[in-house]
Amino acid sequence: MPAPRVLLIANTLPPADISGVGEQVLQLAAGLREAGCVVEVLGRGPGGVAGPKVLFPLFAVPAVARALRRFRPHVVQVHESDGGLAALFTAIVAPLLDPVPRLVALLQVSYVEEWKAVRPLRAGGRVLGRPGGVERRFRWLKAPLQILLGSLTASVADLVLAPSAATAVEIRRDYKVAAPGVLPNVTGGLEVRPAVAAGEAPGYFLFVGRLRIRKGVEVLLEAVNVLRDRCPDVRLLIAGDGEHRGALERRAAELGLGPAVVFLGRCEAGRVRGLLLGARALVVPSIYEGMPLVVLEAMEAGVPVVASAVSGIPEVVEDGVTGWLVPPEAPEALATSLAAALGDPDEAARRGAAGRRRVEERFRPAHAAAAWVRQVLGCETISGS
Repeated sequence: MPAPRVLLIANTLPPADISGVGEQVLQLAAGLREAGCVVEVLGRGPGGVAGPKVLFPLFAVPAVARALRRFRPHVVQVHESDGGLAALFTAIVAPLLDPVPRLVALLQVSYVEEWKAVRPLRAGGRVLGRPGGVERRFRWLKAPLQILLGSLTASVADLVLAPSAATAVEIRRDYKVAAPGVLPNVTGGLEVRPAVAAGEAPGYFLFVGRLRIRKGVEVLLEAVNVLRDRCPDVRLLIAGDGEHRGALERRAAELGLGPAVVFLGRCEAGRVRGLLLGARALVVPSIYEGMPLVVLEAMEAGVPVVASAVSGIPEVVEDGVTGWLVPPEAPEALATSLAAALGDPDEAARRGAAGRRRVEERFRPAHAAAAWVRQVLGCETISGS
């Protein structure tokens, strides 16, 4: 077949946005180009979608109309619920176009599950943390809109994809999709140079992500507090910012964690890669996820992962092989796994090396592109590539 033209539409794209969704768009684009596709990425900014991020669903429609006329794609793929109106527009005009594009939606999460995850964190009958005002507004205002847009996107798409089998189950149940496919997240398609900053000796635990209630950082703070009795020198670096940061800083102070926990704020991609180089393990204590990109980045760097066994994480992190899996909202269990990673550096290194091999075998852009070509184009390879 001639080189397929693929239009990828996304609201958040690096470097303007620190976004796992946006980076996955670029990772997939790199893999598809290598596979023989001609790819254009449509995001916000000059030549793309005008207006602020919050109005992307509306302002994307005229930008998509221009791209359809000029680029004449064989496939239009929207990412996340923000592409709902663009997907609807494409579905309406598709029969008038030559070629008639296939409409694909890649949904990283179910916003029904995101809505459910805005709740208090509990362990052993205690409340460890509660959603703040921003998060409550998300639950009652933004999340219902995103659920509506997500359902709309899924209903008009010819094919719906999810980043993990677990997320595909959620999408099928919550958005009434008959048979969503799976397109795993990948890493390695973008050149990111680690930015190493002085001041932190290696051997710390690292959390990376937006600070919101579903990330479970309160659980991690409790685990560090438990762990201090066994390992007084334990250190945790928290890379990220968000609506929940103030509450987390107050909780760390209440626990008397002092210099054991450092809030670094928002970190660019290069800084995160640099931090991974000195980490004993990446910690992901979430109560809900899709397939976190930072898990793949840690494994790529040979860093083992200590994570909650939720959502798509167990499809990447294998307990006892590439890291440690623990129940969500279980500080004692998390502390036990952190102690194991800290107390046996050789075992931590072994699991980190196994993670690196797994990324090479399953989670590179070429793997995503091959799965995409099979599911979207219905063939194994693109002729001439």
